Formats: sequence, structure tokens, C-alpha cells
Amino acid sequence: MTRKPGTQWALILGASSGFGAAAARELSKNGYNILGVHLDRQATMPAVHKLIKDIEATGHQAVFYNENAADEHKRRKIIEDFVERHHREGRAEVKVLMHSLAFGTLRPLVGRNESEMIKKAQLEMTIDVMANSLIYWTQDLVRRNLLGRGSRIFAMTSDGANLNLPFYGAVSAAKASLESYIRQLAIELGPRGITCNAILAGVTDTPALSKIPGARNMLYAAVAKNPFGRATTPEDVAHAILSLMQPGTEFINGNTIGVDGAESKVSYVGQKTPYQYADLSLLNESSWDPTDIS
Repeated sequence: MTRKPGTQWALILGASSGFGAAAARELSKNGYNILGVHLDRQATMPAVHKLIKDIEATGHQAVFYNENAADEHKRRKIIEDFVERHHREGRAEVKVLMHSLAFGTLRPLVGRNESEMIKKAQLEMTIDVMANSLIYWTQDLVRRNLLGRGSRIFAMTSDGANLNLPFYGAVSAAKASLESYIRQLAIELGPRGITCNAILAGVTDTPALSKIPGARNMLYAAVAKNPFGRATTPEDVAHAILSLMQPGTEFINGNTIGVDGAESKVSYVGQKTPYQYADLSLLNESSWDPTDIS
């Protein structure tokens, strides 16, 4: 890929691990400086330092903030700091905004008794972090003329927007909201030459997944039914994002784009491999004639 000028940045919310970290590495290899926002404790900071070194080894800048991306004051301070230190007035330099925040409450909405019910603050926090924050960051970047023609917005979603688990109500609502926001932003930002798409990754072994009850079973089922015989990786998503940055892709806009090897298109009935229950001899014996429309 042709390298971009060194003044172009990718802003990644949730940059320290999983999809965000993979995208940071891939984009930095292809000419983008990385502005990363993450929220990590001391135990996971070594991985963040390693990521920063990997980015800088490509010859590009890595500016990381260990802050709550959903905090209004922190958000504005980060943007102000970026403008002061890196922005050349009048030039839109944020070419990628990636929303990959995975922090929410996993509880039943009603549950079996009152003690299990999700609290108002937990529900509002989940939707605010995992959905509403995309709007607030986009608004502030537009206000400062940091997004412009050719910029791309990506938001990480999942099958959780349409499929539910007993404890997944708040996160499912947040993912559905996020996809709706992407469609609306595509309408409003299209005239500015800015595209917006949601990326629907398959089940992926990330720190965020490990917090979900039954995560190992989810991975097992994903591999068992995936035509590729493996789970989605963060790198799969990073490669897809890079592809969508290519010139001529601006009409791919307002979509939810699956990056899962067709995992979400295959029903799971307990198979250990995609073809465990496929008796291919039945195809030859079938009396069904697809040309018969009588």
C-alpha cells in the first residue's frame, strides 16, 4: 500500500488490546500516526508500552492517553491537547476514527428476583460508553475540523446487536444503538465526504470476550461452525479496516459489514466441524429438482 503523509492520524478508542491494538499496528505500518485512548490498570500497562514501541518502530507517532473515553472533560482535554501539539490549522488530519470500547454491565434486565435486576446507572453507563460516546467524539472532531473529506469512521459491533443471552440485555441494546448511530452518521456526514460503517466481527478471543460468562463455549461453537475452521482474529478486522481505507471505497457507507468468515451465516447444532453432519451422498439421491416450479 502507498504510504500516507506523516500528518495523517488514526484515532482509536479502546486502543490497548483486541481489535483496537491490531488496527493500531496495521494502520501504523501503512502510514498513519496513532492517537490512542484506553483505560488500563498497572497490570496491563506492559502490553500498552509494547504496542507503543511497535507503532514507533514503523516510523510513526504513538500518542496514547490512559483515560476514560466516555468522560466528557477527558475527551475534550485529549482533543484540545492534540490540536495544540499536532494539528495544522485548517487541515483535517484524523483520517480514521475507530470506536472499539467494550465496557458494560452484564446482568439480566429483570432476572429471577430484584437482586439480579440491572440498575439504572448500570444500564445508562453501558449504553453511554458503548454507543453514545461515538456521537460525542464525532461531534467534537467535526467542531474542530479534524474530520474531513476522505475520513472514515468505524464502530465495532457484534451479533449481540441481534442475538441475546440472559445477561446480555444492556450490551445488546448498546450494540443495536451503535449500528443505528452509524446509519444516521452516514446520512449526515456523507455530504462532507466522511464515511461511516460498523464492523461486525465474529467471536474473537479478546480480553473483552473473556469477561462474558460462557466465553470458552462461544469460541468453541464459533470454530465448529466457521467454514474456515477457526475463530475470527483481531488481525482479520484490522485488514478489513485497511481495505476500507483504499481510494474508491467511499460508496461503502452506512453498512454493518461482517468480518467473520461467514460464521454468523451458519446455524449451530452441536457440530464439531462445519461438515460433521453432512452426508454428501444424500445430495445425489435427492429427488428435489430446483428447475421444477410446478
